[in-house]
Amino acid sequence: MPSFHNYINGQRVPGDEYQENINPSDTTDVIGLFPRSSAAVVDDAVEAARSAQPGWSATSPQVRADLLERIAAGILDNAQRLGDLLAQEEGKTLPEAIGEVTRAGHIFRFFSGEALRMSGERIDSTRDGVRTGSIRESVGTIGIITPWNFPIAIPAWKVAPALAYGNTVVLKPAELTPASVSALADIIHQANLPPGVFNLVMGQGSVLGDALARHPLIDAISFTGSERVGEQLAAIGAERLMPVQLEMGGKNPLVVAADADLEIAVDCAIQGAFYSTGQRCTASSRIIVDERIHDDFFKRLRAEMSALVVGDARAPGSHIGPVVDARQLQTILDYLGMVPSSSLYGGDLLDGDTDGFYLSPALITNMPNSHVTSREEIFGPVASILPAGSYDEALAIANDTPFGLSAGICTRSLALAEDFQRRSDAGMVMVNVPTAGVDPHMSFGGRKRSSYGAREQGTSAKDFFTQVKTLYVRP
Repeated sequence: MPSFHNYINGQRVPGDEYQENINPSDTTDVIGLFPRSSAAVVDDAVEAARSAQPGWSATSPQVRADLLERIAAGILDNAQRLGDLLAQEEGKTLPEAIGEVTRAGHIFRFFSGEALRMSGERIDSTRDGVRTGSIRESVGTIGIITPWNFPIAIPAWKVAPALAYGNTVVLKPAELTPASVSALADIIHQANLPPGVFNLVMGQGSVLGDALARHPLIDAISFTGSERVGEQLAAIGAERLMPVQLEMGGKNPLVVAADADLEIAVDCAIQGAFYSTGQRCTASSRIIVDERIHDDFFKRLRAEMSALVVGDARAPGSHIGPVVDARQLQTILDYLGMVPSSSLYGGDLLDGDTDGFYLSPALITNMPNSHVTSREEIFGPVASILPAGSYDEALAIANDTPFGLSAGICTRSLALAEDFQRRSDAGMVMVNVPTAGVDPHMSFGGRKRSSYGAREQGTSAKDFFTQVKTLYVRP
């Protein structure tokens, strides 16, 4: 069985212990052994990154751009192989996995260009004979902690801007999905990035993530994951007066207005709620439907749900793969157990051709927006359908949540669409497209308990991964 190692200062470094990486579509399939490292590995990785940072930040932006372009090309040239690996270890269907890998390549390509666009500004001073302006510089050494649900795209959208703007990186991926990130580290190594600029440490988040956030040589932390861990990192950041960027989840509404095209609305609901096994922070977990079309919409949605094929992530014809592991599956089942059987459609454990964590998509009905299943992120193929007597009531229900990541509406009315875009209390608003779909060059982030700190992706990434220096000059 192959063993994989940490990547520090340009070399593979063994961990203290190793654990099996299990295929959730077939629990008899062990992908490999991956490190369960001690906190000592963080010291080595951070010191390597810190030593490399001055030279990397002083490197020509063209050199950084060329290196990121080589990484992008390496990812895209290997999209099929990397997608197969991602589907094997995370449970995302193969087409979705290849799509995620492609997105990661496009993110590195985008930030290859951004390396050449780290601009400043020139402003006239209020004082005669004085010139003023500002420039952007790298922050330093960045600690990055990523989740299991997008094991190559989310590392890409954090690592690529960090490197483009002259920072060095220590990346701690999710314990459940180390293989995809390890493969990314190989591609970065093959691109001939200078030693120490990018480092990968693998193991428990409670051990390595905490050590990374508290390390005195780490200048900032970027994290995507649970709300609970995000709160802990925010507290550490406040204690250290250190910038922290947090993406922590959502309970995203999809409003179906009375005038909606029901074919489009059902497609948005199916894709947003159930694809990627519902394991997306942008998933449409609350579907709010005008009561005038509720019954027709519900009938169509159930018919489409019944046609979805749940199976091995790499099998042709699978629409939905398995839940990522046994613990996450039990969490979902615990939430479904809080719903009366008369209010639950689907949500059944399924037998597959192999021993995997298979669950049919679930739709919760006749439960209020105050119910726990409408308040907390379940992170599985589960959605609640909530009737509304009017558009204003639907909007109020949509905004009645502690989260504010993504929100959507299906309508033929330009007036309703524009009103929803203006009044929705979410960081990203969709019209007639699924809530769970974003472009790699666009800003990503939410409000309330979904996000904290500067936004991710697109040109907004510079707000976290650079710092401004103001200049005054008397010639």
